[in-house]
Order: sequence, then structure tokens, then C-alpha cells
Amino acid sequence: MTLRIDRRQFLMGSTALAVAAGISPAFAAEALRMIFWGSQARADRTYGVTDLYAKAGGPAVQGEFLAWGDYWPKLATQTAGGNAPDIIQMDYRYIVEYAKRNAIAPLDEFVGGALPLADFDKDQLDGGKVDGKLYGISLGANSVALMINTVDFEKAGLELPGQNTTYADLPAMAEAFASKGVGKKLIADGSGSEPMFENWLRQRGKALYTADGKLAWEVQDAVDWFKMWADLRAAGVCVSAEDQALDTGPLETTMLTLGKASVIPSNSNQLVAFQAINQDKITISNFPRIATDAPGGHYRKPSMFFSVGGSSAQKEEAAKLINFFVSNPDAAKVLGVERGIPCSVSVREALAPTLDAQSQVALNFVANLGSLLGVLPPSPPAKAGEIDSSLFRVISQEVGFGARSPEDAGNALFTGANDILSRAS
Repeated sequence: MTLRIDRRQFLMGSTALAVAAGISPAFAAEALRMIFWGSQARADRTYGVTDLYAKAGGPAVQGEFLAWGDYWPKLATQTAGGNAPDIIQMDYRYIVEYAKRNAIAPLDEFVGGALPLADFDKDQLDGGKVDGKLYGISLGANSVALMINTVDFEKAGLELPGQNTTYADLPAMAEAFASKGVGKKLIADGSGSEPMFENWLRQRGKALYTADGKLAWEVQDAVDWFKMWADLRAAGVCVSAEDQALDTGPLETTMLTLGKASVIPSNSNQLVAFQAINQDKITISNFPRIATDAPGGHYRKPSMFFSVGGSSAQKEEAAKLINFFVSNPDAAKVLGVERGIPCSVSVREALAPTLDAQSQVALNFVANLGSLLGVLPPSPPAKAGEIDSSLFRVISQEVGFGARSPEDAGNALFTGANDILSRAS
């Protein structure tokens, strides 16, 4: 029998393949369903762990992975239809919304049993809580980061961006790129990057949201943000709006991988995946500062969570699988730091000596942010994801294509975001 599977949209570990082939119907009935977003490299690591779990006596796992942009519509459809998987990869910006809709289940009853989390980092546990209940187990700590093509900076004769690099330094860097014939723009257009906007706001002493789910910034902040990027775009520092529109979400379509820009905003845990699909050496650094004496805008964020579907009939079994991902040293060796730095102290200590050079870079970056590191902000309110995907990114594109002025865009973002939050409440 020939079994055909599209590996970009659907991939299963070897134990789950056996289930799909009908080898063990009785066992298949007990299989756990899992859904996650990510690249092929993440899928390979994930299914490596589920295969280990099956060999250790756990149930089979049937998995599905999609690109970020495709993931959330698919998950919304599944949860709305009462057909959500048992294990759901969850993001910090959506966890409040899914918890309040009972689309994911509280896990407190399993802590100390199926989830022995005694040596888990407290800030990462707190990041998975909504209204005092635990809804997500962090799969790793990370921080926002610039992904940087080091070869391009060597060609330009420049030092890599570092902790004292400011937004005001970018035009001079871009001039060096042009004069040395690097053949790329310095940086992707970050005007539609919510994490970059948040980092910039934090350096101004502000935030995206208050603890009670309101906007924590003003119209003028958004105007200044869009104006800064409009000036960088006009000066040829960042890519054109036409080029930026090619970035549809997958790592393969980013300005870095397409060879359009040498620097892009990303997350520290994605270094491993970016290096896997880029020939040039890639490294990471902090986001630019608004001034060398500005407070840091970074924080240690749960890169993503595993949550249990609210409609799952196998919640305890799902919790046991999650625990295997975050607490088993052999699982950690398969996962590396692709999803972030392990949150279990014992797992982190066991993993560190086994990491390759790029993974060590990611680990050391998160561990050595120093004065750039601030406190973890509150979980974003329900509908924060809609603000990001359906409003912020769209308005940033409109500015890039000249359909809005920065002033108009700032007002539109502030008004539109408030309207979305009002509907959510």
C-alpha cells in the first residue's frame, strides 16, 4: 500500500503513520491529536519526540503542522466545531482569547501529577496563566531578536549590530551597504512588526496593553512609529513595500531568505531554523535602541505553549505528553533550542553541553540581555491577535504603498484597535 502525505501541510511520526495505515485499529483509537505551526525542521524535531514517547510506552500521536498564517484560521475552525486536537500549540497573544472561550483547558489539576513542574522557571509558568489558572506550558523562553546575515556585514566592512546600535545608526549602515555593493537593503520593513513596535514602545517607557486589556500607548506614538519607518523607507534603508509584501509568513519568504535584506526582526529561537535554510552564516542581536541610554525593550517571553484542547477526552494523557516534551532530557536533545531555551532547570543544564554552535548562540543571547531585559508584560487581551493581523499589518502596508500618511495611519491604528478591544469586551 502506498501512503501519500503532503509534508508541507501534514506530517506524522512513524508511530502515527502506522495508525494512518490501519496497522493497529485498537491502538489508533487511543492516539492523541496534535496541531502546531512551524517549519519542516520544527516538524522533524517534534515527531522525533513523539516517536520517543511511543517507544517509552506512550500512545501514538497524530500530528499536523501549518505555516503561521494558515494555522490560526484552521485552529479557529476546529475549535468552533468542537473538533480541536488534544494538544494545541498556543501563542502568548492568543492564550487569553482561547482560555476565555474554553477552547483550551485549565491544567492546574495535573500539576504535581502528570505535570511535575517543581524546577520550572516561575516567570514562564506565570506566562501561561489566565485569571490565575494555568492554561499553557511554555515550550521555551526566547526574546525578540534581529536575524542577521554576517557575510553581508563583512562585505560592507561593518561591525554587527549590538547593544548600542540605535535606529539613528541605520542610515549610515545602509550607505556602507550601497557603497560596498552588497546588493541588498540593510533591513526589512519593520513597520508592520508588532513585536518591534512593542519593543520600541517599551524603550519609551510604555507598553502595548495595560493589565486590564486597554491600549497603553497614544496616537502620537503610532504616528512617530510610522513616520520613522517612512523616513527609513524613503532613504533606502529598508526594503520597498513591494518587496516586503512578498513576506507571507513562512521563513522561506522572509526578506532575509529571499536575499532582499540582511537584517529582519524575528525571535531568538528561530536562529536554528533560519540557518538551516540559508547558506550564509546567520547570527542574532537585540533590536535597535531609540538611544544608547534608553531602557531596554526586551523580555523573556514564552516562545509558545502547549495547551490541552477544551473538548479533549484525553486531557490527562495530553498533559503527560506535554510533560515529556518539557521535562525529558532525551526529548530536549531532539528539540534543542528551536522552540526556545528549556524552562526546566535540570533539562537546561543537561542540554547546554550538547548544543551545536548556533544553538549556543541562541542560548547565550537570551541569557545575556543584561540591561536590555525588562519584566514580562501581561498577557495580551482577547482580540489582540486580530489587531496585529487584520489592522496593524494592513495599515503598515498602506503607509508603505503611499495610501496613508503616517499621521492618518497613527490615528487609524489607535481608533481601530480601540474598536476591536471594545467589541471583545
